[in-house]
Amino acid sequence: MKHTALSCVLVLSVCAWAGLNPNPAEYTINVHVTKSRMILRDTSISYQQMLDVVIDGKKYDLESVNYPNTLLVLGDYKAKLVKDEHRGGYDSFQVYEFLFSDHKVRQFRVVGETE
Repeated sequence: MKHTALSCVLVLSVCAWAGLNPNPAEYTINVHVTKSRMILRDTSISYQQMLDVVIDGKKYDLESVNYPNTLLVLGDYKAKLVKDEHRGGYDSFQVYEFLFSDHKVRQFRVVGETE
């Protein structure tokens, strides 16, 4: 019984650690950040990142899902679309996940689109 429990714990911990290392091959979308700013949200002391980006020739406004209290450097990033919901043919909810050079990730939701 102890061996079975130990085996389960080891397998689950390996699975948990495996999820921490993103696979760079999954980040196939090129994102060019043209504007970066920090916005103070609510009454907290935390700043949210707001970005103007170009993805496949289209301009989007993105906001960070978390509040990192930092300014993202302008430039090119790799990303993947982690949420892409469309309702009624006219509403859209999208979230992109950026992969950084140190293999950390950060999610941004689409809050605006410009032609």
